[in-house]
Amino acid sequence: MKNSEALKKDLDRIDGKSYRLYKDLEGEYDFGNYTLCIDHVQGDPFASPSRVRVIVNQNIAKFPKELFDNKIKNIAVADYLTREFYSSINKCCVKVFGSGKSGLLAISKCPQEILNRTSIIIDEDKIEARFYVGFPARGRSVLSRELEKILYNVIPSIVEKTLIYKNINSEKLINRVKLVEDQEYIRGELQNRGLVAFVANGSMLPRESGISTKALRGGTLFISPKELEVEFNTESQGIICGMGIKKGITLIVGGGYHGKSTLLKALELGVYNHIEGDGREFVITDGSALKIRAEDSRCVTKTDISLFISNLPNGKDTLEFCTENASGSTSQAASIIEGIESSAKVLLIDEDTSATNFMMRDELMQKLVCREKEPITPFIEIVRPLYKQKGISTIIVVGSSGDFFDVADSVVQLDNYEAVDVTEKAKKLSKGHIIKRINDRNLKIDIEFNRQVKVGTIKSGEKGIKIKTIGLDTLSINREDIDLRAVEQIVDTEQINAIGSIMKWAEVSIMNKNLNFENMVDNIICEIEKNGLISIERIKGGSGSLAMPRKQEIMAAYNRYRNLKV
Repeated sequence: MKNSEALKKDLDRIDGKSYRLYKDLEGEYDFGNYTLCIDHVQGDPFASPSRVRVIVNQNIAKFPKELFDNKIKNIAVADYLTREFYSSINKCCVKVFGSGKSGLLAISKCPQEILNRTSIIIDEDKIEARFYVGFPARGRSVLSRELEKILYNVIPSIVEKTLIYKNINSEKLINRVKLVEDQEYIRGELQNRGLVAFVANGSMLPRESGISTKALRGGTLFISPKELEVEFNTESQGIICGMGIKKGITLIVGGGYHGKSTLLKALELGVYNHIEGDGREFVITDGSALKIRAEDSRCVTKTDISLFISNLPNGKDTLEFCTENASGSTSQAASIIEGIESSAKVLLIDEDTSATNFMMRDELMQKLVCREKEPITPFIEIVRPLYKQKGISTIIVVGSSGDFFDVADSVVQLDNYEAVDVTEKAKKLSKGHIIKRINDRNLKIDIEFNRQVKVGTIKSGEKGIKIKTIGLDTLSINREDIDLRAVEQIVDTEQINAIGSIMKWAEVSIMNKNLNFENMVDNIICEIEKNGLISIERIKGGSGSLAMPRKQEIMAAYNRYRNLKV
């Protein structure tokens, strides 16, 4: 390891020379209170910024061990420090001149959700922060004096403000850790209480706008119907009351624009913990809950959709259904089966984003088109057997079809964002036709999952496996795009980065173990739990741009990959 003065001498030596000489700076430097690691220098000023780390030993950082002595607390602390580092960049940065990405300084920008990341890693020995620096240039010549401002003024200031315990707002950090512990306590208690979700009284569910994740100021606070109210006695927040959504089938009904989809969206994201001020801190959902929707044109690879679709007029096999261009109904059927394969115990469905012919067939249509002529068994006839036989609950937003009253265990009406329990009223209005159809059919759900992902699914090109993330919508592997628009519980592009890295890593590390699809992904997650998310990115210093996806999103990406071989 060199000292910081040696770095200054190297900067003097290459000033004004060819940009490629910046590569000479790669290495580790002792800055006294921390080690600066320049892991990778960009090829030119317009390329992706250089990867840099700082490592602060705990004998200097002095973060109390009890703040991060388990996984949940550790994630909360690392997430908090990432946010503080991000905020400090704007406060500490000085003006840097140059072309391209000169002077850029960046670390993960965290959303409202708290995720396991690689941007900052904390343990008993050290804190390690990974971030990006645009090395300054004039044209394609080195601007050493500008880089010196960043390395000797800006970065030391950020490290001092955000990675040294005595200099941070310790009270705020401690409260964040306590909040996350309370959220995890409630999530852990759902199963014991026979619940799949909880929405605390006083939650602010509406957002500022369709493109904002921030809580709407002055919006209507959520209050549980008394009939559905439960309470949790948390360690830090004390008793928290709110609406408990029981296992089984729950309908969310009401007029247009009265808050149905807003509640469902909050439940979708309730699989994650949220920071204070989000408004949905105590909207807590079973961690396996999966949003399902119709997805025209997606690919499907050897998925058994016969539970919903069989006897197709063209004689196409639905036991190992394959298509490059699924319809609304076949795509939704495939997504549900894939969700079951991923061990999802709760399905979240909005009627507005579903295929109508997949969700239901009313009595008149049943009389006109007999069952033998209709290959689709509608979801309304499957939803109760799915719960009774497989323990899979469903929460459905319904705005137009009262037939679902027949199969519901609970019906919640949203009236101008006010929740009302209308279960008894809905049951009085139901006619029982659907229950009769279900009983007459006496369906037995028997699905076997034995798909295996084959080695060679992720093929290396001339330059290896090239992975690119395009927003929250697309993962590109060797220029083959995986459309993730319908995978709605991804909240950060860094989760997509991680999915790409996982798929690349699994090709050489996991796929040769002769495991079925779900067990393969379970093994991947087990390896990450053991060695850290950073371990799947085999580059010098590791990537600081990964955030942990759930098992459900990893499997969803594989299932939408057109080159998938099973």
